[in-house]
Amino acid sequence: MLDSGIGKWSRGISGTGRWFESLGFPAPQLLARFVATVEAICGLLLIIGFFTQVSALLIMFNMFVATLVQKYKLHAPFQGGDVQGYELDILLMLSAFTLVMTGGGSFSIDAIISQ
Repeated sequence: MLDSGIGKWSRGISGTGRWFESLGFPAPQLLARFVATVEAICGLLLIIGFFTQVSALLIMFNMFVATLVQKYKLHAPFQGGDVQGYELDILLMLSAFTLVMTGGGSFSIDAIISQ
């Protein structure tokens, strides 16, 4: 997720905003900046294990919306081929859900602080 968020910023966030606009999202430029920032910050927080469950919840919601867009707006297949599928979106969403339920584990900053 860190790479995805940074990629949106480095490739030109306005392009992401235009893509969101083509999908019918409200306030697409603002939303693009919000999504890219959430992906970058929450991705970093997940890597270091800080605010793990909150970060994972935000990522889970992000991937839920991405899955809906892939399936219903873009009519992408589940498994990618000529067109990217949404199987990775499902996998990332379920991985984030697991972190929401279990937390960051014994080596996370969350666990170290709570001792």
